[in-house]
Amino acid sequence: MALMSRKKFLLLVILSLMAGAFIYVVLRSGPMASVPVVVFEVKEMPVEPSLFGIGTVEARYTQNIGPIGSARVLKISVDVGDRVEAGQVIGEMDPVDLDERLDAQDAALMRAAATVRAAEAHVSELRAKTTYAESQARRFQTLVQSGAVSRETFEASQQELRVAQSGLEAALAAVASSEHEYDRLKSEGAGLSRQRETVRLVSPVAGLVTRRLFEPGTTAVAGQAVVEIIDPDHIWVNVRFDQLRASGLAAGLPARVVLRSRSSESLPANVLRVEPVADAVTEELLAKVTFDSLPSPLPAMGELAEVTVKLPALPSAPVIPGSSVLRNKNTLGVWAVEGGEIEFVPVELGQGDLDGLVQVRKGLRAGQTVVSHSASTLTNRSGITIVDRLPGVPR
Repeated sequence: MALMSRKKFLLLVILSLMAGAFIYVVLRSGPMASVPVVVFEVKEMPVEPSLFGIGTVEARYTQNIGPIGSARVLKISVDVGDRVEAGQVIGEMDPVDLDERLDAQDAALMRAAATVRAAEAHVSELRAKTTYAESQARRFQTLVQSGAVSRETFEASQQELRVAQSGLEAALAAVASSEHEYDRLKSEGAGLSRQRETVRLVSPVAGLVTRRLFEPGTTAVAGQAVVEIIDPDHIWVNVRFDQLRASGLAAGLPARVVLRSRSSESLPANVLRVEPVADAVTEELLAKVTFDSLPSPLPAMGELAEVTVKLPALPSAPVIPGSSVLRNKNTLGVWAVEGGEIEFVPVELGQGDLDGLVQVRKGLRAGQTVVSHSASTLTNRSGITIVDRLPGVPR
């Protein structure tokens, strides 16, 4: 009997220990266990919002130089990275037969000039004959009145005068026609000369060669760029900002630019303009940001850059960390802590800063406590244990 009583006692002890362990596990890690949370006291303070965006370095002014007609590249005298001056010849297209056509045009122009001179000489000759015929007609008119010559002789002199006048008019018309032909050939020659000049590729501005798109021997069509030149003294960053966070973005705001190749250097800049057309596909606003002073050495065109724009400061309002905001049944809110119990409180948020703080327009007041981080998902029935920090979560 004593042995049976001892076994029952040991069994009861073991069962008690197992029950205690079960209850301990349930209370510590089961569905009834309290959830470790980190809390934050709501503070009323001004927020200096900042806007973050990603952009690319671009040249503000780009010159694409190429032929005005289809032609084969004869030579390119510059290479990528070269500096050029305004008016400098940077290449030439094959003129094909333009030089020969210019020579032929010069010969035709000389012939037209000779024709004009010959016509003018003929006019001089006919003008002299007309003058002589006029004097003879006047003399015979006097003689026929005195009866010294016959009427037939007088009419013959009048006929010679009319023939001389008609010949002079024809000669004057020939001079005008030859002069017009000379002017036409001269205009054609000027056009060919201009066309010959366009064969030479000339830089319109001083700049930096960034691309050499064709090599000698290849054919470029009209309007196709052969060499690209940028103005290295005028570059900007073409930045994209999320439309949801871009409220207050405007020209003139200060900014900081961090180039991808110089991640440890923050360059001062400012917003030059906000583009009037947004990207409807990516739902982003576009803006141009210029450097206060050009970085040295000059960054590569197309390099990625991180841009932070400082927006105007906002008046004081309750602020909470963005990590405390969550969505519960399609309602935006936070878990408020009071007396060791939690309650989901809907909130209306304002703008935030890059430190993670966000303004609360409605729903909270300064001095309240909210959950900023929790070890697991919270519900209205969850118990909590307030801790200083969660493993793996920064303060």
